[in-house]
Amino acid sequence: MTINFPNILTIFRILLTPLFVIFMLKNLFSYALLVFTIAAISDGLDGLLARYFNQYSVLGAYLDPIADKLLLGSAFVCLAVLKIIPPWLTVIVLSRDILIVIGIALFTIAGIHIKVKPTLVSKCTTFVQVLTIFLSLLNPQIPDAHTIIWSLFWLTAGFTIASGLHYIYLGLNIFQDASGNSQIE
Repeated sequence: MTINFPNILTIFRILLTPLFVIFMLKNLFSYALLVFTIAAISDGLDGLLARYFNQYSVLGAYLDPIADKLLLGSAFVCLAVLKIIPPWLTVIVLSRDILIVIGIALFTIAGIHIKVKPTLVSKCTTFVQVLTIFLSLLNPQIPDAHTIIWSLFWLTAGFTIASGLHYIYLGLNIFQDASGNSQIE
């Protein structure tokens, strides 16, 4: 197994997460915003490079969502603890991610091999979550941001719930197909 440049960018994003959390907890929001922006750009860049140079890897398929979950989960927890975003939004975001991890664990336990690939609704959810974090960190510098931010909180909650339900639907279909369409009576 070789490490390619997209995977190095993903590992870099994982390593940026503790730095982001430290800046958040020290109320250094400008630095946190800078680190978060660099991490978000590296997320887009690693996928772009993997496609352009055809450098897909199994490692990258697992590392990329882990890096996303670490960064976004840490950001939502920090923002909720600091009372910048409502805690209920963080609960929704983390619950979806926990459901996904539980689903993958159940597939593994059942010996069902799946290809790790985000859906379109999941990609939209990630985009809206990143935008929510970004604008929440910018909030003090944006006049009349309260209405925009709260609208974005609800949009993020809606996309996150829709994505979670979509993954549950897909997971149940995979389990149903794997069991030979047998029903328990």
